[in-house]
Amino acid sequence: MLSNHKLAQAIADCGFHEFKRQLEYKAKKFGCQVIIADRFYPSSKTCSYCGHKKDSLSLSQRIYCCENCGFEIDRDLNAAINLSRLAKACSRS
Repeated sequence: MLSNHKLAQAIADCGFHEFKRQLEYKAKKFGCQVIIADRFYPSSKTCSYCGHKKDSLSLSQRIYCCENCGFEIDRDLNAAINLSRLAKACSRS
């Protein structure tokens, strides 16, 4: 991500470790749970409608088109739906 000149400064300033530490502190304070998806979790590559996983998906593809069921959705919205389902599944266990 630091190679993207538009994001590099903000990411370098923020410091992910400090952000995670603060998030966990606040969650504990307010009785919430922080769920962290694995770094390689395929949230963008998985169809939120049928569950089919694409082998590759370039960053320039902004619309997710499922090869299995033909479902089309904004790539970021698709990833958000998949991450929401992951969080719900983790909180049940």
